[in-house]
Amino acid sequence: MAEAPLSLPTLSRRTALGLTASGLAACILGGNRALSATPDPALARLAAPWITPPLLPPIREQDALLAIAHVGPVSDGGWSTVHNEAVAAVRAAFPRLRTVWVENVPYSADATRLLRQFVAEGANLVLATADYGDFLMDVASKAPDVAFVQCNSTRLARNASWYYVAQWYPCYILGVAAGLLSRTGQIGYIASFPLPSVYASANAYLLGARSVRPDATVRVVSINAWFDPQASLSAATALADSGCDVLCGIMDEAGYLRLAQKRGLWAIMSNNDERAYGPDAYLSSVVYDFRQHYVDQVRARLEGRWTPMPCFLPLGAGADRDAWGARVPESVRRQADAVRSRILEGWSPFTGPIHDHRGGLRVPAGETMHDLALYQWHWAVDGVLGLE
Repeated sequence: MAEAPLSLPTLSRRTALGLTASGLAACILGGNRALSATPDPALARLAAPWITPPLLPPIREQDALLAIAHVGPVSDGGWSTVHNEAVAAVRAAFPRLRTVWVENVPYSADATRLLRQFVAEGANLVLATADYGDFLMDVASKAPDVAFVQCNSTRLARNASWYYVAQWYPCYILGVAAGLLSRTGQIGYIASFPLPSVYASANAYLLGARSVRPDATVRVVSINAWFDPQASLSAATALADSGCDVLCGIMDEAGYLRLAQKRGLWAIMSNNDERAYGPDAYLSSVVYDFRQHYVDQVRARLEGRWTPMPCFLPLGAGADRDAWGARVPESVRRQADAVRSRILEGWSPFTGPIHDHRGGLRVPAGETMHDLALYQWHWAVDGVLGLE
């Protein structure tokens, strides 16, 4: 049944904090499956010290409150939009569960104040769509009966966990397509910050491209923001002017796809299907689906089964490529999808030898980088330029 919106009066008045009052709303939510992601042994070892009885107690659905901290605007068409779609899936699954959410949560002490307010309002589970580090962990340490889950983190506690998408696999697959389609062999990459998720993405594109075109390079321009359409467009223009004829990136908006459409280039997007902004230029996108994970986390918390078990949402069940763009040749689709099939069967493209951009051997022949190492990637492979 519908409920009146839950207000967070302290936050709704703090317009100076960069928190949009319009992003504050209560919703009606729900879920029905066990946790879908089976952690690999490395993640299980990380979590083992924190999984100690007693577990957080079960809660009746109608008594529970879920709070979501969005890193960007839910209308961005990318990262925050996809997370908001996952919230809608929780609504459908748990119709008696109340929720509150806030957009544009900053990486600052203001995040701490927001999270404390969530706890004060009675939240039982807090989902953060980015890594808020100490801002979140400090609040979690003082709210032991609340479960906290943040995306793209490395921090664990008895009541705090993390998750991420195994984006490196679809990036590799689309790197294969980029290598086949590029005339110049130069792929442009618009980056946010020099973070492991950016290294993993750019490196995977390069390795995929070099599997079919050994002279390929990935040229990176970082804009020091996740959502800055003007800076993203400027970076894409510089990359196109330098000879890059395939553009890709990890941004939350479609500015460089519009440029690719105008300039007759290819573009690979991130987070969501954005072909409407450049249908002729659209190669594909690295797409994410958090719906089942959100539902699973909520159900586990309600049933008293929640534990701080980190996980990677795998290829085909959380991270994947989008449907191919209309102009992508059938031969390119087949070759890239053959690689996707191999990965789904258990093959890893991240097997040595792999050298860094200074020529050093980082992964010896026959050694494979598994997901935890890929998640923590902090060096550029040979052929990735401009990422330091």
